[in-house]
Amino acid sequence: MAQKTATLVGFLAVLLWSLLAVFTAASGTMPPFQLLAISFAIGGLSLLALRPKSLVALRQPPKVWALGVGGLFGYHFCYFFALRNAPPVEAGLINYLWPLLIVLFSALLPGEKLRWNHLAGCALALCGAVLVVTRGQGFSFAPEYALGYGAALAAALAWSSYSVLSRRFASVPSEAITGFCLATAALAAICHLLLEPTVWPDNLWQWAAIVGLGLGPVGLAFYVWDIGVKQGDIQVLGAASYSAPLLSTLLLILTGYASYSHIILVACLLITAGAVLAAWDLLFRQRKAQRS
Repeated sequence: MAQKTATLVGFLAVLLWSLLAVFTAASGTMPPFQLLAISFAIGGLSLLALRPKSLVALRQPPKVWALGVGGLFGYHFCYFFALRNAPPVEAGLINYLWPLLIVLFSALLPGEKLRWNHLAGCALALCGAVLVVTRGQGFSFAPEYALGYGAALAAALAWSSYSVLSRRFASVPSEAITGFCLATAALAAICHLLLEPTVWPDNLWQWAAIVGLGLGPVGLAFYVWDIGVKQGDIQVLGAASYSAPLLSTLLLILTGYASYSHIILVACLLITAGAVLAAWDLLFRQRKAQRS
């Protein structure tokens, strides 16, 4: 697969992740680990149904399983822990360091070069994400929430490390994501039984939202993200990932779960400009090469 094509495939994951907030809001009051267990089970089983050869891809060395399950489950565990022990705005801001960390960590990969436009584009997009998360109201970090802040940082490190290290295992087929999803579902179910009460959906609409969550933002999203980080431009994907909170907020506004603010327009311009700047080489230098 060509690099530009793989990058576009990987960006499909960002588009799917923008549906997370809408589906989660529509799913009712199910506790996070219970929702995580059910949605990852749906995601893993749907991938298995679509790609039956995934069973063969499950035969991987322990280090591959450690990376896959550690990335998927480790990120969500740390993020949920952060939300329980810190204000959601500040925890969300720290968590959204992961795209920037992907860009920085990618410099350690063989054959990758970190250019000024990658950092500048990511910085612009990060500013836009800050506006989206805070709604322009500002934020503050209090020492009593240090444990939650640390968990949010751990979540950012877990996902960025997983994304970058996945490129080291480019020979591992993306179908292996099926097993990682099912293992994450099992671990989330254990956490749910130990830490949470069980709450079931009240109606068919809530069940539909949970199924949609499992099919898209959980199942397919991680599969196409794996393709993107292994074969695409990982630095461009990192910067473009900041569009997820913006798109998520726009969908919440369209569905009536949130209200519009001019801050969203400013954030949109910042994130778009940052993504274009980070992707400058991919978008324009290849065109020049083709013309010559």
